Amino acid sequence: MSQTYQPKKKKRSRTHGFLKRQSTGTGQNIIKNRRRKGREKLSV
Repeated sequence: MSQTYQPKKKKRSRTHGFLKRQSTGTGQNIIKNRRRKGREKLSV
């Protein structure tokens, strides 16, 4: 049986990255909430 998770940095950042989050209203809320909570990493 093969591994199910084949990590790719480009795919990861394009799906969950900062620019992707900022491109939608909901994503902007996520970033805002993470800033408010004091997260060191806002997104991938």
